[in-house]
Amino acid sequence: MRKICVVVINILFIQLSVAQVEKEPFQFLDVFELEYVSDPQISPNGEQIVYNRRGFDIMKDGSKGSLWVINADGTNHRKLTSREVGESQARWSPSGDRIAFSSATNEGNELYMYWVASGQIAKLSQLPASPGSLTWSPDGKHLAFVMKVETKAPVIAKMPSAPKGAEWAKPARITDRLKHEADGSGYITPGFSHIFLISAEGGTARQITSDNFNHGGALSFSQDGKSIYFSSNRNEDWEYDFRNSEIYKVDTQTKVIQQLTSQNGPDYNPKVSPDGRKIAFIGFKDKVQAYQTRKLFVMNSDGSQRKLISGNLDRSVSNITWDKQGKGLYFIYDDKGNTKIAHISLGGTVKTIASDVGGTTLGRPYASGSYSVSNDGTIAYTETRPEFPAELAVVSQKNKSSRITNLNEDILGHRTLGKVEEIWYKSSYDGRDIQGWIVKPPNYDASKTYPLLVENHGGPILNYGDRFTAEIQLYAAAGYVVFYPNPRGSTSYGEEFGNLLYNNYPGQDYNDVMDGVDALVNKDIVDNDRLFVTGGSAGGIMTAWMIGKNNRFKAAVVAKPVMNWISKTLVADNYYGYANSRYPGQPWENFETYWKFSPISLVGNIETPTMVMVGLNDLRTPPSEAKQLYHALKLRKIETVLVELPGASHGIARRPSQLISKVAHTLAWLKKYDE
Repeated sequence: MRKICVVVINILFIQLSVAQVEKEPFQFLDVFELEYVSDPQISPNGEQIVYNRRGFDIMKDGSKGSLWVINADGTNHRKLTSREVGESQARWSPSGDRIAFSSATNEGNELYMYWVASGQIAKLSQLPASPGSLTWSPDGKHLAFVMKVETKAPVIAKMPSAPKGAEWAKPARITDRLKHEADGSGYITPGFSHIFLISAEGGTARQITSDNFNHGGALSFSQDGKSIYFSSNRNEDWEYDFRNSEIYKVDTQTKVIQQLTSQNGPDYNPKVSPDGRKIAFIGFKDKVQAYQTRKLFVMNSDGSQRKLISGNLDRSVSNITWDKQGKGLYFIYDDKGNTKIAHISLGGTVKTIASDVGGTTLGRPYASGSYSVSNDGTIAYTETRPEFPAELAVVSQKNKSSRITNLNEDILGHRTLGKVEEIWYKSSYDGRDIQGWIVKPPNYDASKTYPLLVENHGGPILNYGDRFTAEIQLYAAAGYVVFYPNPRGSTSYGEEFGNLLYNNYPGQDYNDVMDGVDALVNKDIVDNDRLFVTGGSAGGIMTAWMIGKNNRFKAAVVAKPVMNWISKTLVADNYYGYANSRYPGQPWENFETYWKFSPISLVGNIETPTMVMVGLNDLRTPPSEAKQLYHALKLRKIETVLVELPGASHGIARRPSQLISKVAHTLAWLKKYDE
């Protein structure tokens, strides 16, 4: 009898233990619980790292960030200050004794200083606008930053004065600028960005650039602190020469500006070498294509002897930093959907140091992330994998990488995520190798077949990769195998691959996506009778194109699409940038080509039940584009519905509730047709 009791107790204990370790799939409200590391800055001696800890406020439905500091070995993790307001742009002084940062106040963002030894903080500034590109002088006595200086709008007509107490309409808003609005921020007030200097002990900020041009980007001091290198376009026709920029330097005392480069194309991100004799920068000669790789150049500090050093690397270079010996530079690049940190010698030899950089774009698995380097070569960076968004990782001098934070263990440690698998397949059009990923539902059973959801990425000159994605995990948790490919036109595969859409978009990228669908069907991973498709922006274009080309999908969700290149091009916030890089000429000069590549031209073929989704404040692919598809389908009596998200811009899922709404509406529509 005693033995029977022991057996029963053991069985109950095992059952209880199994129940305790069962984990639920990722859920909607989990989005609000996610946190991630942004902008890690390692101290000059390599011993500490300050970073922006980002998360979300469920009551205010927005992001929030504060500065945290941690030892490079992962110990002594703590908040930098006791202030409960937004903080960002932390930058160590050259000696490592102070940290300058920007922070929110009731009047706007201001500059602050934190003293490492005492933990004291002080406000340094009283600025009329928010500072950016915060940079220390080499002697630690000054800070440079970029700030917008507003100018007056043009006046066309002089209005009579309203009677006292009258409630007249707001005055007319007048603009005569080429670029006068931007998606996500709306109308751009007139003005120009300029470079300022302020004492590290606080005081009045002094403007050191002038004239009606925009100055800024990354700033870099000369070794003696007497000059600042920056990028700008100070050409007379700068508005229409918008693809161009040059490297300049400005004398901090005389304010005299000297132009150092003259290549037709963007030259930017100057970095002064440790000995002050050379300037590294990023750029390329503009051939007016759909995609061109950004290259790394080095020149003398006076602009002479310009030399390309990344010519053997067929990938775009970003975020450059000199090594402390001045023998080469660190940089970031994307390769086959994975973001990496590498070092390049002045002779062009490239050595990869770390992979899996990113994780600061939580919604979908786009490239992102950043890093910094200490004087001894220790690197702090944001690391991501499909299982977690950006965490803080460190690479030692021996190139050994270790992750030192685990911000999401409290939520993701108790969730079963969909497993992400890389796939490669051949293009039926030209035999090219095409890369993609699938995310299988949690607790996937290989003996079963599942419905397939294709998730097309935006851009199209962007890339997806093996990175964390809240949206796709939610789709997988609902029981779908999610396929997200990098068809031709995607970055991280070289300039030729990315430029295959030049004057040909949408083109054979459609074939690349459909070939991936067929590959999954042929492997019996998914059910050919349960195919679904979605995507936003360029992914919305591809989704609309796909259902216009075939009727294999049971339902589709087309988010923030371009339906008509003729109408879109002249109403979007970036209307001036399409001619010749997307299609030859302007729409009125090449009507037939613009129409041929417009998904609305295929609307007569669509039989797929289609949800159309757009943000009401979208200035990049305005709501009128989505309505063209919805209205056309209504006139044809195809099953359709229009979902408009109030307050949402092109970044339709920028606020957590909007991300949840986007996914929830998508899943509800797909479920309706998944029988």
